[in-house]
Amino acid sequence: MFFDQLANSPRLLIEADLKPIQGHRFQPTGFPDLGAATYQAPDGTQMLLVESAQSVANRLETTAWDEGANDLVEPLKGLPYVKSVIKDGVETNSILEAHRLNSPYIVKSDGFKTIKDEIGFNGQHPFDRRRLIAVLAKYDFNSLLHGIFLEKVGGTVRLPRVVSGFIEARNVGVAAYGGVKVDRVQPGTKGDEKTTPYGKAKEGFGNVPYHREDYTGEVTAYFNLDLAQIRGYGLGQAGEELLIGLALYKIQRFLREGLRLRTACDFDVQTLRVTRPEGYNLPEIAQLEEAMPKLIEAASDLFADEPVTVVHFKK
Repeated sequence: MFFDQLANSPRLLIEADLKPIQGHRFQPTGFPDLGAATYQAPDGTQMLLVESAQSVANRLETTAWDEGANDLVEPLKGLPYVKSVIKDGVETNSILEAHRLNSPYIVKSDGFKTIKDEIGFNGQHPFDRRRLIAVLAKYDFNSLLHGIFLEKVGGTVRLPRVVSGFIEARNVGVAAYGGVKVDRVQPGTKGDEKTTPYGKAKEGFGNVPYHREDYTGEVTAYFNLDLAQIRGYGLGQAGEELLIGLALYKIQRFLREGLRLRTACDFDVQTLRVTRPEGYNLPEIAQLEEAMPKLIEAASDLFADEPVTVVHFKK
């Protein structure tokens, strides 16, 4: 299908040039006590981190889920995951939870003991990583792509991410501007301490001016798929092809539907290219949507008998 060209490559590296969908400005990710992450490249070029590796990982994970249907997107139906029923109709699952199977709503549930026993961690013996891989393939296949750290089971029960990404901009400039929150009842004229007869500005009363900074620049998204790690899982041809196909599907769906990163940060893809291996033809999203059900069926012997394992969390 689209795997033969990858047979001898340890990595698949993808780049996508992005452009704001309207205008030139965009709002980058911000960090507490830091703001926007600006830095210099080795040649002195002004750089900006638009989206971190952690954020892109989260966004790639959500491409598998249909919020409206509260289910996997149609092409990925049949992939195994763990659903935790909490109470009063509240539930969550290992695809949506930030730490996947390591979510407290899963590891502290009544049904997690079976999964823990199958992982077979014993602090007195070397950890069997292949056993962990088989259990993740059985119960939570997405964790094989996005990594896992089950420190609540054991400190060595972990896998790094297979697929990662980030977005950065070069030759950046600052677009500084501001605005004001208008109080139509009492605009106030005496500053923060006694802004209006009703309360202080810090409580939301009165006109409150603010400043903001957006950025301009040449924006590129980068993706790295670790093919060597996938082969090291030892899941056989069907398992390897499903992992590669799933990663490509998530990347392409993110680039098609997930680039509205924030209200003031919405991108279109201008060019998409593979930088390694040279000459690889990246499949289109339509090809991947058609291929995924077949790849899932071919690898289904790796999965639990019921794709959705239900556990019950009780505080």
